[in-house]
Amino acid sequence: MAEYRFTDEQSQLRDAVRKFSADHFAEENVRQLMESDPPFDQKVWARLGGELGVLGLSVPEADGGVGGTLVDQAVAIEEFGARLACGPFFGTVYLAIPALVAASSGPARDEVLGDLIEGRRTAAVAVVDRAGVFDPDAVTVTAAADAVSGTVTQVVDGGYADVLLVAARGADGVALYAVDTAAAGVQRTPLATLDLTRSEANVVFTDAPARVIASPADTSRVLDHALQVGAALLAVEQVGAAQHLLDLSVEYAKSRLQFGRPIGSFQGVKHRLADLLVDVEHARSTAYHAIWALTDGSDDPALATSVAQAVCSAALSHVATDTIQVHGGIGFTWEHQAHLYYKRAATDAALLGSAEQHRDRVAAMVLDGVTVDRVPWVADGSAV
Repeated sequence: MAEYRFTDEQSQLRDAVRKFSADHFAEENVRQLMESDPPFDQKVWARLGGELGVLGLSVPEADGGVGGTLVDQAVAIEEFGARLACGPFFGTVYLAIPALVAASSGPARDEVLGDLIEGRRTAAVAVVDRAGVFDPDAVTVTAAADAVSGTVTQVVDGGYADVLLVAARGADGVALYAVDTAAAGVQRTPLATLDLTRSEANVVFTDAPARVIASPADTSRVLDHALQVGAALLAVEQVGAAQHLLDLSVEYAKSRLQFGRPIGSFQGVKHRLADLLVDVEHARSTAYHAIWALTDGSDDPALATSVAQAVCSAALSHVATDTIQVHGGIGFTWEHQAHLYYKRAATDAALLGSAEQHRDRVAAMVLDGVTVDRVPWVADGSAV
């Protein structure tokens, strides 16, 4: 089972990111950042890219990255997820960088990718997905004469990203473009979101200058890859948040006294925490299996990422709900951190497809079209 064994270097990376996150994404920092404009510290983001190099861990050295694997990237994301780290991780690291890596080299692609890896700029992907799958027929943005026009709603990190990657339909088909948000013709309307640590915005393009990143022949492949990587990294983020909540609940159960005893000594609380542990470990296995499937092709990436999203979304939602229950009255208050994770769980469960949608996809991939040689025998009490 070497597939699930982390290297010494990855363990050291985890320790380094955990320490950095504790210093810069402690609860008081997160509460301050989520109410700021923009809702992240740009200096800290630049350090993540230029100093720690964790924004481009899985990017080849030839493209300016560290040259590691997607497993390395996942190790860092799990620690950021545990802290609800504020920043455009979803738009930049989960989607934009994988899309640019999958695209063919070119002046526009190389320039944007280099800036994102170093933390000099941020990005968001303005592409409508169908439960985590790119659907060219759903593209309504149009392209003509190196400019794009149209509207994309609910773009995660779109309200403050420096660059938007947008799929637009031109005369030759749907291509992927890069749009500088500082240029004329880009209007962004921030949305009120449940999760204050992850922003969204509606974006309107009106003849906005755009540069081609991927041709119509490559766009589907590029975006399918980016969405699969994004789904796998989102699953890992959910694992990190779920593990943090489990640790929080266990510590509280050890210290909170009722009737002269720690509440963790009561059977009902023990069973609840044991169930949460099973959820977290199951989620971790499926998330990293998806990461490895994307890294070395050990399994069908589409199937593995859908399984991971179905399991991890449900797991974090369950763990977040039960964390509030374990903490009792204090768990419902604004001052306690449990509600921040509960809101992140609800938001993550809707991104790139819900658990129900991914279970439907898994069933379609595994069960639809399956033929059997004979009908399975079912015991009905009759003699054999």
